Amino acid sequence: MNPIIPMLVIVPLASAFLIMVLGKLIRDLPGYFTSAVFLVLLITSYYAWMHNGNGITVYKVGGWEAVNKIPIGIYMVLDGLSVIMLCLISTLGFLSAVYSLSYMKRYTGEEYYYALLCLLVAGMNGVVLSGDLFNIFVFLEISVIASYALVAFGVEKNELEASFKYQVLGGIASLLILFGIGLIYWKAKTLNIADIREAFKAGYDGTYYTFVQMLILCGFGVKAAIMPFHAWLPDAHSSAPSPISAMLSGVFIKAVGIYVILRLFFSMFVISEQIAFVITALGTLSMVFGVFLAIGQWDIKRLLAYHSISQMGYVIMSAGIGMILLSRGTRPDVALLAITGGLYHLINHAAFKGLLFLNAGALEYRLGTRDLKEMGGLASEMPITAGTSFVASMSISGIPPFNGFFSKLIIVIACIRGRFYLLAFLAILVSIITLASFLKFQRYAFYNKTNAGKDLTGKEVATPMVFSMIVLGMLCLLMSLLAIPSVRESLLKPAVDVLMDAGNCMSKIIGM
Repeated sequence: MNPIIPMLVIVPLASAFLIMVLGKLIRDLPGYFTSAVFLVLLITSYYAWMHNGNGITVYKVGGWEAVNKIPIGIYMVLDGLSVIMLCLISTLGFLSAVYSLSYMKRYTGEEYYYALLCLLVAGMNGVVLSGDLFNIFVFLEISVIASYALVAFGVEKNELEASFKYQVLGGIASLLILFGIGLIYWKAKTLNIADIREAFKAGYDGTYYTFVQMLILCGFGVKAAIMPFHAWLPDAHSSAPSPISAMLSGVFIKAVGIYVILRLFFSMFVISEQIAFVITALGTLSMVFGVFLAIGQWDIKRLLAYHSISQMGYVIMSAGIGMILLSRGTRPDVALLAITGGLYHLINHAAFKGLLFLNAGALEYRLGTRDLKEMGGLASEMPITAGTSFVASMSISGIPPFNGFFSKLIIVIACIRGRFYLLAFLAILVSIITLASFLKFQRYAFYNKTNAGKDLTGKEVATPMVFSMIVLGMLCLLMSLLAIPSVRESLLKPAVDVLMDAGNCMSKIIGM
């Protein structure tokens, strides 16, 4: 068993408690300590990625071995899909922590902020590593409770209202998930995901099975903020401190929402064409309506929040297309392309959306406003913020040679090859509207007026904030290399194989 696996959860969890103690004694320690911890997690995650290869590593908590191939202990599973998610969480977590060193100086209670940030990361790491439904739920609740507090961290009226709405909808989602888990346990008599798949192969009443799937989809759909379960996201993401907005949009909705949906509906449930159509429809709905809701926004962070809904629609839609083709048993090559495009876009989104929220935070930090109408002429005053926001804007809009273009191109090609022509047209249309939205952002924030009467003493933001923006901007360019088939296959193939050949992967877990 690999001891690295539990440490990815234990280290940030223990750090949260240490920060609360040490933060009272040494004033500036929490920020630097958190950054150091996340740097360790970053190095560890990439080490695991490089050394895990195409394999599956299982850590059996407490050393409990399976009895007659029936898992009786807690399994933590590291495979091609979970290790990519760990790398995304640790990368954006580290850069957000560094960014916070300067950004959070205007807040009080920094030790609480960094402790909650550690809990958020610990919960997300736990979700992506858990091999059973119960611990997915436990770690899910750790991360969402931390996110509730972080959304309300400014303790102003808007923040508290957004957090309350988020808690109400999040509580309903958790109830649906828990109810679904209970119904699964009632029939399968196990909570291990691999073991549940084996139990479900025997078949159950179709209506019961579909009802459970819909409960799980609705519950995690709220966590992923896909339409029509998105109502909490615009307020929550716009009210949270910008580094937290970057985390929530860049990795949180993926780790506790998108990832779990992909994991359960590919690896645990037997794929059905009816559910695949529902997932594809929800993804398409999110992709289209999210962008139309975004284009009319003048609050930068609300604009970005709605675009998160839209961009996640691409991921869900492409995964749904892959599921439809796999359920039919036809065109596995196109299913492979669709799933690859979805995962590629999920990775790209973490980079460009995380960067955009950090850009928005830099503008708000310097100007004291998020309203685009009150900005303008900032390109010369804040050149690094302007330059990196241009890179991120072109990436999310799908303009070559930035990373977003290539992942969207793969998704569109998969739609055409799979004869989903309407979905291909909608994907292109949404990308064009996204470009229009971000041209508006660029114009009004950086090139329209001159400073809007604001005094920009000091001009560009502090070095830690600049560092995080530059690194993410570079990633938006470097990840374009995944468009090269050999590079993409070497890096993404292990994750795609986990979804394409879920039955074999789950059998390996039980056999370990």
